[in-house]
Amino acid sequence: MKVAAFFFDLDGTLVDTEAAWTNAIVDLVKSRGGDARFDYILENVVGRNWIDIDNWLHAQFPVLGDTTPMEDAVELRGFYERYATDPESMKIASSIEFFKSAAKIAPCAIVSGSPHDDVVKAAELCGISDKVAFVLGAGDYARGKPDPSSYLRAAEIVGADPGDCVVIEDSSVGVAAGVAAGMKVIAIDRAVRVPQTFVGETWKVKDLSEFDMGVLSEFQS
Repeated sequence: MKVAAFFFDLDGTLVDTEAAWTNAIVDLVKSRGGDARFDYILENVVGRNWIDIDNWLHAQFPVLGDTTPMEDAVELRGFYERYATDPESMKIASSIEFFKSAAKIAPCAIVSGSPHDDVVKAAELCGISDKVAFVLGAGDYARGKPDPSSYLRAAEIVGADPGDCVVIEDSSVGVAAGVAAGMKVIAIDRAVRVPQTFVGETWKVKDLSEFDMGVLSEFQS
């Protein structure tokens, strides 16, 4: 058996952007007359698909009105850029190096809950665009994590059996999605801001620099 593909989460896995996005959401709500707390937003959005997040926000803060997730995403990026003043510092170097190593073994894709264009930009920031087989973002698959549809869609694109794929995630909902898809899962227990509870992961590390690529030999022919 051989590893058919690696599927990487983005926010919190390859780039440390969750605080900036959370601050941006707080500002978005405030700009429309609402009041949102950073901690409350963060604990409810980590690992989630943007469409699901936006629907939740509209339910929590009716003042947001009847704008669509994509309309809100455009406005949100303006707020985000106020906090993302040093993009280079947001890169998680060990994860990027792991991505580059994994790309030598099998196709690597980014499977994220962020809007598609933001995923593409993040890959460019990380300097891995030439190594990314494809990206999937919000709206590119049926349902957000913890539903497995994002990872199953990725396996379908590669033409691989889910059991031959490896998922790299840092959130409980992301790990749950990979497990539900029947894939091997590397869970990154960073616990920087919101502690996560992982269930069913194949491996758990504090940082991808700890992961021994040799353990993947059991999947190699």
